[in-house]
Amino acid sequence: MSTTAGQKKPDPFKSFIAGGVAGAVEGVVTYPFEFAKTRLQLVDKSSKMSRNPLVLIYTVARTQGISALYVGCPAFVVGNTAKASVRFLGFDAIKRVLADKDGSLSGPRGVLAGLGAGLLESIVAVTPAEAIKTGKIDDKQSLKPKYQDGVRGTFRLIKDLGIKGLYSGLLPVAMRQGANSAVRLGSYSKIKGALQDWSNTPRNQPLSSGLTFLLGAFAGIVTVYTTMPIDTVKTRMQSLDASKQYSSTLNCFVKIFKEEGLMTFWKGATPRLGRLILSGGIVFTIYEKMLVILN
Repeated sequence: MSTTAGQKKPDPFKSFIAGGVAGAVEGVVTYPFEFAKTRLQLVDKSSKMSRNPLVLIYTVARTQGISALYVGCPAFVVGNTAKASVRFLGFDAIKRVLADKDGSLSGPRGVLAGLGAGLLESIVAVTPAEAIKTGKIDDKQSLKPKYQDGVRGTFRLIKDLGIKGLYSGLLPVAMRQGANSAVRLGSYSKIKGALQDWSNTPRNQPLSSGLTFLLGAFAGIVTVYTTMPIDTVKTRMQSLDASKQYSSTLNCFVKIFKEEGLMTFWKGATPRLGRLILSGGIVFTIYEKMLVILN
């Protein structure tokens, strides 16, 4: 994912496979943070539930069992696998189109490639997977859960949601994924290239695993705080009662701001930060290693 000349152009199929493996591993490892973030974003202002994500994780594990922390995980992992595959495939494909004749890619064009990859993944994989995950987590909090009996419950939820429900929140998801990928892939690619130049590392050679992990984690930190408001609106729009509360994405944004305050948009940032720091480190490290293996 380097941005300058001298690097062998990535094979699209290998980018797809490497991205999928990285996404699957990252999804399983980091899901409890995703669960906590989603639960916190679904809590209304009047609730007395603790806003501390670690307390939330501990309380759920103690009262409902460890398995409760993985409610919605299968849909998330499937979506994450598809998302990462499409993201890296899309990024590398768009990067080829935007690159100069010598193979170099400027910072703005790197961000544009990331934006395109994010929009693509939001349509192909992320929106329906997020709708299922959010619906399962939201349903778990109800007095009479309807969708918790494994695969059958998931298919029942999909049937009840329908195509319209699965793609509710498409606009905020597309905005979030576009911003996520633009910031994450753009910053990672640019800083990686600068580090390779600084350390005189050839562009066709990966950085060390430790440095790749740190670089991916840093990209995750930047991504969280720049895209959190979009993520919060996305989660609210995909809650089971969203159609009764919000008439549109803009209405959701305005209503949260007026009734709950500006900082509500960053509610859930801590668990998301924990997940994306790990996520960034894991995804980029495994992706780079998988490319080495596949090559």
